[in-house]
Amino acid sequence: MTDLTLGLVGVGRIGVLHAHNILALNELMKPQGITVKLAVTDVATDHARAVAAGLGATFLPSVADLVASGVDGLVIATGTATHPELIRAGVDAGIPVFCEKPVGVNVAESIPVLAYIKAKSGTVQIGHQRRFDAGYLEAKRAFDAGELGWIHSLRAVTGDMAPPPVEFLATSGGLFRDCSVHDFDILRWLTGRDIVEVYARGSNNGDPAIGGVGDVDTALAIVTFDDGTVGTVSATRYNGAGHDVRLEIQGSQGSLMVGLDEKTALRSAEQGVGFPSGMPHQTFAERFETAYRAELAAFVELILGRRTNPCTPEDAVAASKVADAAQESLETGVPVRVAP
Repeated sequence: MTDLTLGLVGVGRIGVLHAHNILALNELMKPQGITVKLAVTDVATDHARAVAAGLGATFLPSVADLVASGVDGLVIATGTATHPELIRAGVDAGIPVFCEKPVGVNVAESIPVLAYIKAKSGTVQIGHQRRFDAGYLEAKRAFDAGELGWIHSLRAVTGDMAPPPVEFLATSGGLFRDCSVHDFDILRWLTGRDIVEVYARGSNNGDPAIGGVGDVDTALAIVTFDDGTVGTVSATRYNGAGHDVRLEIQGSQGSLMVGLDEKTALRSAEQGVGFPSGMPHQTFAERFETAYRAELAAFVELILGRRTNPCTPEDAVAASKVADAAQESLETGVPVRVAP
């Protein structure tokens, strides 16, 4: 048996999700002779201590203590502003790092981190979990196999049932950077092409406080790829029907829809059509439960040297460049070219 200990920094909403998924890896990894253990830390020490006790994990009072304890990998699930320093801490310790997206608050802050990782020969996987979702994987297989022909348009949707606290939105960087960056990443990953221009519009018809912190609650971006293909990326904080994440790929020979199943958060207006009839997902955690576990399993395989990095920091920053351009277009009202 091989024992691996993952050190988790941050036990807020996404951190607790990762904590449960890390421990759930034991069932998946047992046939491979791997046992996964967990150690956690957070500046909210009482909460972190309670989470650790509830999970049978080890609590450590600081990041320095966590790294010094000899963990085999570092999982970062803290606020975006802390990502650069924590990535550097893991790289300095010579251990592989998994960090929730994005690398930094914006591209300008992220570029020096990329240089640091490269200079130190660090290994950093960024958390874009949609790359591990079964539907997106099948869509990429079909696209790569040429089954859809040439693609004439793509339509990506991300809709939350309700917005997170305004305090979070005030520091999230905006709807495009917080939500749509996942769509920008998956479009680049699936097509293998760069997005070169974005034209964005947005609205605020929900809580006025969202506009008060400089964000919008609904937005749409028209994206143009480097081969001229066009697509749309839409997002909202107020999709009352349920958590809705879909991607429609339309080609000259066929079309596919990711996220179209019994739990899709919509209903047909046509008479006699009962599909979809299931209870829609309520949050992203349910929608991507399997994908979140798969990306952490991939991180363990990366630690063990059994696979290549499935989502590099360069990948994540490329998606963030598109999100930055979308945000600029939203603010200026004109199309914006994406930085090369």
